Amino acid sequence: MKRLSWIKAAAVISVLLLSGCASDKSVRVVDAKVNLVEVVGNASAALLSSGIQGVSKERTILSTSFVNIDDLQQSSTFGRLVGDTVASELVGSGYNVMEVRLRDSLFMQPRLGEFMLSRELRSVSAEHDAQAVLVGTYAIGGEYVYVNARLVSVMDSRVLSSHDFRLPLNRDIRKMLTVGR
Repeated sequence: MKRLSWIKAAAVISVLLLSGCASDKSVRVVDAKVNLVEVVGNASAALLSSGIQGVSKERTILSTSFVNIDDLQQSSTFGRLVGDTVASELVGSGYNVMEVRLRDSLFMQPRLGEFMLSRELRSVSAEHDAQAVLVGTYAIGGEYVYVNARLVSVMDSRVLSSHDFRLPLNRDIRKMLTVGR
């Protein structure tokens, strides 16, 4: 009888211990540690290595904040930080980068979600001998934020280079997506 009680107790303890090892996937993502600068830096390196032939290091690349794909007129702390980090990586690679905050001077095609360059941006690019503009979007999912970075020609809106990546939607990133909007 004592042996049966001991077996039941051992079984209960085992179940409790095993349930403690089980984890809810969303809890892991919320608590996921990520070095945002490192991940964005790696994505920037991929953007540069994906074939930006013809982009001169002497001519200017304009840099903008990345925007929410669901509202192309809105950015956030996250969008500004990611745009600035990619721009920093371009500078570190020897490119001539100029920051511009032209949120309202970019014209979007609503159904396509692509950036088209406005006359104001063309004017700024001519003034600074710019050849391209760094643009990007992010989409907030359930567990991740998905980011697309692009270098776009100021002459014909052609995408010169593009790279996609994702980051876990942890507490830190979630806060940056909501603060400053």
